Formats: sequence, C-alpha cells, structure tokens
Amino acid sequence: MVEMTKRVHNPREAAEFVAIQALSFVAADAEVLGRFLAETGIGPETLRSSASDPHFLTAVLDFVLRDDATVKAFSESSGHHPTTIAAARQAFGDVFPERDLP
Repeated sequence: MVEMTKRVHNPREAAEFVAIQALSFVAADAEVLGRFLAETGIGPETLRSSASDPHFLTAVLDFVLRDDATVKAFSESSGHHPTTIAAARQAFGDVFPERDLP
C-alpha cells in the first residue's frame, strides 16, 4: 500500500492522486497493461508523458472501474475503498477531448 505523505484537500487533486496510483497499478501488471493499451490505443512510450493529462487520467479510472476484479485488485493494492475510486472518477466530471464544433 502506498501512503500519502501530504494531505490533499482539493477533490480534483485527490482524484489525480488516486488516478496516478491507478496508472502505477495498471503499469505494474503486464496483462492488465496490455488490456489497457489495447483499449485506449495509447502506446507504452507515451504513458509517462500522458500522466498529467486529465483526459488520460479519466481513461485510467474508467478502465479500472469497468471490471469488478480490477477494481478489487486495485483497491486491495492501494488501500482505497472502491467508493473512493469511483468518487475520484466522478471528481473529473465529464472530461472529453477538445474538438472543433461546427
């Protein structure tokens, strides 16, 4: 379990912290990482640089939350209750890539 060294009071900062932990969890398991890369279409070489992108962090949490076994495994490894993980995802809101609208 990773211990948080500073208190985070901002819900968005707390959500980013959980999402980065989720990314570390995903990256640590070759099978889970393979599924994540296949689903997102992202290349392994861009994982680190994408870690600060809210769209990417949202995708990480969406991926973890999509499967009960993955949620349970991340929950056990991080010490976060599944509702905390879901709340972190909710804190990001509806984050969609910016695009030109007609």
